[in-house]
Amino acid sequence: MMKWILALLCVVSPLTMQAQDSLTVGLKADIVNQYIWRGQNLGHASLQPEMSVSWKGLCLAASGSTSIDSEDFREVDLTLAYTTGGLSMGVVDYWSDDCDPRYFYYKTSETGHTFEGFIGYDFGFLNASWQTIFAGNDLSADDGKRTYSSYLQLAAPFRLANCNWEACVGMVPWKAAYYGTKGFEVTNVSLAVTKDIRITDSFSLPVYGRMIANPATQHLYFVAGFTLKVF
Repeated sequence: MMKWILALLCVVSPLTMQAQDSLTVGLKADIVNQYIWRGQNLGHASLQPEMSVSWKGLCLAASGSTSIDSEDFREVDLTLAYTTGGLSMGVVDYWSDDCDPRYFYYKTSETGHTFEGFIGYDFGFLNASWQTIFAGNDLSADDGKRTYSSYLQLAAPFRLANCNWEACVGMVPWKAAYYGTKGFEVTNVSLAVTKDIRITDSFSLPVYGRMIANPATQHLYFVAGFTLKVF
């Protein structure tokens, strides 16, 4: 699950990662007032850490989410991605303990794991990405068959009033167990703004707000948060 969105993955979205000739390591954490992912409400205020190792376009990342509400599920995600130029692709293992608390448990209808493949391209003025779940717990309640839940996202970044903005629309193209849709649905229409707040000459704190509408469920959310980058 995770954002971050995260979106997508590997310290920043794999759509915007640049290939590195040397080995680089990243560690950061987001703190948000609520956990909204692809238009779905997944929890209350949360701490969402990430760490990654990148080399020559390859990135291996681990991220997670823990809510202040003990009733919310815990999440740990693993991502392997490759980026060359504007093209990014990879696989994600999403795991949460809401189905089963055992991490090393992979029975399809009971496991907390879902496995997703993604591909995306950064055109500069527009980021486009496609994600499809190909394994794990993504079965239709009607017939028990895999639904290959998929998600298409288009995001347009722009600069306005000394802030970074992004307008985004995300949609589920067909019936999907993972998103609870019966057919084509627009599940995420959002506008986000980010600004770096300078704390010292060498340290700044990225603060962001995001208004998110889910036309499919008729819900509206406002997410605010900040990022603590350790290295």
